[in-house]
Amino acid sequence: MIAQTGNWMQTVAQSWLVLQLTSSPFKLGLIGSLQFAPILLFSLASGALADRVQKRRLIVITQMAQGGQAFGLAALVASGHVEYWHVALLAFCSGLVNVLDQPARQSLVAEMVGRANVASAVALNSASFNAARIVGPGLGGLVIARYGVTPAFIVSGLGSAAAVIIFLMLRTHGVPRARSGDGVLADMRTGIRYALRTPEIRLTLGLLFLVSIFVFNFTVYVPLVVRTVLHLGAEGFGLLMACLGLGAVTGALTVGALGARRPPITVMFAMAGLACSSLVLLSAVRVFWQAAIMLYFTGLFGLVLVASCNTAMQLLAPDELRGRVMSLYTLVWGGVFPIGAFLVGAVSERWGVSTSLRVNGTAGLLGVILLVGWWTSRDTIVQRREA
Repeated sequence: MIAQTGNWMQTVAQSWLVLQLTSSPFKLGLIGSLQFAPILLFSLASGALADRVQKRRLIVITQMAQGGQAFGLAALVASGHVEYWHVALLAFCSGLVNVLDQPARQSLVAEMVGRANVASAVALNSASFNAARIVGPGLGGLVIARYGVTPAFIVSGLGSAAAVIIFLMLRTHGVPRARSGDGVLADMRTGIRYALRTPEIRLTLGLLFLVSIFVFNFTVYVPLVVRTVLHLGAEGFGLLMACLGLGAVTGALTVGALGARRPPITVMFAMAGLACSSLVLLSAVRVFWQAAIMLYFTGLFGLVLVASCNTAMQLLAPDELRGRVMSLYTLVWGGVFPIGAFLVGAVSERWGVSTSLRVNGTAGLLGVILLVGWWTSRDTIVQRREA
């Protein structure tokens, strides 16, 4: 959580820096696309790699690389020579690091605690990971408001260094299981076939896709709401992101209250619908306190859903396929973000951020309705066959 909070402080600092350099919603969305494009391109291969190498060693290497990237951005800003293309290039490099890190990190959880405790451990890991995704930007906004973007990049680098030390202290190494003798492509196909043949995983990935592409574009649409709708500065940005963080903490407590059980599908449907509805309501706000309330609920409902999806996939995946199954989670969770970020930036550039929020929230709700219809009809068919 230390490293991930720092990473998201860096991401929000990047967003604010891009607006300072360009004042362009389109270029801001493009940065998000560049940062998450490697996840879209290479997630499946990185999942196969995570099942083949020592996971702890891989994570240590990625954290060192992430820290170097953060310190590089801090040096560029502090020197006064930073340009837009510098930020774009380093954002893409950060995406390459993350795509190697996430499948190994996610699948290491089960190996640390054993099968009997995996549900509780996954819930804690999911809650902390996704809370950091929202708490980090909140802290980053507050730091930017008082000290500027450079300290946020430095804190991110220090967080990565702390994570390296922590991972080196772990007794679990994540030693790979015996290989089948097949190549990486064959391993990738095996993981994909298992996911496609498991209806619960298909549903989970569908819900995750909806909130990822339509809801979790916080680092793009929140600064646009702050600057173009509420007409506030970095301090207002930080406070609104802190409201998201408070919602995330509430969501984390909710996931923990579920205990060592797989989240009910009805709860997942409800959380997806409520997260998209919160986005539609956010499009109508014109004052600070309304935005704060809606962002709180968006963070709460969104985090409960994402943490539930992570828990469900970890429990559904066999031990030997967990890295590859979780690479699909990484692919959908982060890989479609470039598309969502691009759409938010492009629509906001042309028609304004309020229209973009309304379109995204409505599209997400329609997607949830379609998934509910598919799942309900599938249950009916299964019941008829059993009868």
